[in-house]
Amino acid sequence: MNPLRERYGQEIDEILAKYPQEQKRSAVMPLLYVAQREHGYVTREHLGQIGELLSIAPTEVASIVGFYTLYHDTPGGKYRLQVCNDLPCALRGADKFLDGVCDHLGIKPGETTGDGVVTVEAVMCLAACDKAPMFQVQSREGISYHENQTVESTIALVDGWRKEEK
Repeated sequence: MNPLRERYGQEIDEILAKYPQEQKRSAVMPLLYVAQREHGYVTREHLGQIGELLSIAPTEVASIVGFYTLYHDTPGGKYRLQVCNDLPCALRGADKFLDGVCDHLGIKPGETTGDGVVTVEAVMCLAACDKAPMFQVQSREGISYHENQTVESTIALVDGWRKEEK
């Protein structure tokens, strides 16, 4: 039996019921979301299990994970702070902001703090170029957006997360 189906059978059935049988591959994104909730990232095993549920190759599932910033294929911090640094945001200081946050935390983009609380990532287009520097935060509680940020306001947010963890 498929371990994802064993753990989340009813939820998976509800998702699959939304799609015609011949288009069930369209359920890949909601199923990835279900799988990712478990560990904060999609494991290699999950790719195969989702592929099995949808009758598609695990590499097709992996291509979705690799394309969208909402899915992760590696472990990260409890909070994933994703800074948009595409060209319009860079013109509003996103690169300097990203460097400042990472310098303060003692990590590089893509890395996780030693305490495991936060991973900082550079991502493309979060659709708020006029409010850069901005970032989205992903955690088990959901996604939140933070616009017109400073290094100081961001570090205050991270400090709050660290305080909660203690």
